[in-house]
Amino acid sequence: MPKAKRPPKAARRAVPAADPALARIATALERLAPPSPAAPDFTAADAFVWHAEGHRLAPVARVNRVEMTLLKGIDRMRDTLLENTERFARGLPANNALLWGARGMGKSSLVKASHAAVNAGLGKKAGTLKLIEIHREDIESLPDLMGLLRETSYRFIVFCDDLSFDGDDTSYKSLKAVLEGGIEGRPENVILYATSNRRHLMSRDMMENERSTAINPGEAVEEKVSLSDRFGLWLGFHKCSQDEFLAMVEGYASHFRIPVQPDDLRREALEWSTTRGSRSGRVAWQYIQDLAGRMGVRLQG
Repeated sequence: MPKAKRPPKAARRAVPAADPALARIATALERLAPPSPAAPDFTAADAFVWHAEGHRLAPVARVNRVEMTLLKGIDRMRDTLLENTERFARGLPANNALLWGARGMGKSSLVKASHAAVNAGLGKKAGTLKLIEIHREDIESLPDLMGLLRETSYRFIVFCDDLSFDGDDTSYKSLKAVLEGGIEGRPENVILYATSNRRHLMSRDMMENERSTAINPGEAVEEKVSLSDRFGLWLGFHKCSQDEFLAMVEGYASHFRIPVQPDDLRREALEWSTTRGSRSGRVAWQYIQDLAGRMGVRLQG
């Protein structure tokens, strides 16, 4: 019988061990690769803060909010936003809202108070309406946030405080797409509320610069102004009168039971607003903090 052929030398060699350098590279790449974000636990809280880096929703155990009854001088805006929020919480059509106008007049406080009031009125369904704050610099990550919220049974208010755009900032396009223009659009269980000191979310200087440098000035400005048009609900906040300012101060003093004579309260509050050069809910609250500190009263609740 003919002898069996021996395998070639290359086939008889032992398989070499893995290159240690390649193994180290693979391990390093695994460490650099970000882990898949865990699914958000929406039962952890009623409010969250969105962190674009890491695509993470951080629960907020206690929201810094003012009770609805303490918001004075903004009755029409309060009723309108509250009604809009209630409709949304019940699954009915509702509008995205832009709260714009004077500083310190309770725009962001009204958003947080409306969320709390509506959630408190949901009865057995309390906690189904969630508030998510997204920072101005993270607006470009809005589509990623929408993807996390789209498939859940909860309803969400996505809230951006002090929203505005300057210079060559193009992140407003992400917001436009989410509001109406994108192929997916805004999920039915999400509504957007934003506050701004600017009605059109851009400064007058920026608008004038667009007109002076664009080939078609009208179209260049319209592209950015159209962003505010995509908020179906506009609520304007204006500077308060002296009577409204005093009503805010008196409401705070009564709520926190600060022992002060009415005449002294009014005189000091007006003097405080004069030194600040303005009257607003924020100035009223700053005076109350000063007064409570002098009177030894703790502001609790």
